[in-house]
Amino acid sequence: MSLDENQPLYCYNHPQRETHLRCNQCERPICTSCAVLTPTGYRCKECVRGQQKKFDTTRWWDYPVAVLAAFFLAAIGSYFVSMIGFFTLLLAPFVGMAIAEAVRFLVRRRRSRNLPLTVAIAAFVGGLILTLWNYGLALLVGGSFNLGFLYALLWPVLYAVLSATSAYYRLKGITL
Repeated sequence: MSLDENQPLYCYNHPQRETHLRCNQCERPICTSCAVLTPTGYRCKECVRGQQKKFDTTRWWDYPVAVLAAFFLAAIGSYFVSMIGFFTLLLAPFVGMAIAEAVRFLVRRRRSRNLPLTVAIAAFVGGLILTLWNYGLALLVGGSFNLGFLYALLWPVLYAVLSATSAYYRLKGITL
């Protein structure tokens, strides 16, 4: 054992905290509040932040392109799904995967932390926009708000939720 191994280590961010951890990339001593668990071990927050910058490759124009694509594809899908009722439960996740793959193609596979959530929100709104427009007009014209009306809203809402969540998870890279 050398003399360096007997010396206590102190966190580089919190000099008053003794620690036994080191960042596995830069080798600086870190305490448990500064440590971030990664698949390869503990890293300091600066190394993690630097690594994330390498993976955030989107350009500013990718967000409007992704939003428009997700919105319009979900709206088109909601038009067709409104005709099939119960089978919406089976078809909506596939529509969400198609939306995610179309967005991935349009943004040239660039990625960021916020892109999946942005696409999911656009897909949700796009999935509901035609339904809300149609039922809103029906209520304005003189339709009545009853249990049948709520039942008719069930399938479009389920479509919007299922397609948006499957688009989110597909872009996020989480496989279920």
